[in-house]
Amino acid sequence: MIDLRSDTVTRPSAGILERMMKARVGDMIFGEDPWINELEGDIN
Repeated sequence: MIDLRSDTVTRPSAGILERMMKARVGDMIFGEDPWINELEGDIN
């Protein structure tokens, strides 16, 4: 059975947790978010 009540009752798999730990992150306000910087570079 799949419980679709809420995200508060679901647990991420080991693979998802691993990807989260390896994610490139940063603050877009200070120009430190690599994904936003890449997107803005593509647009300009």
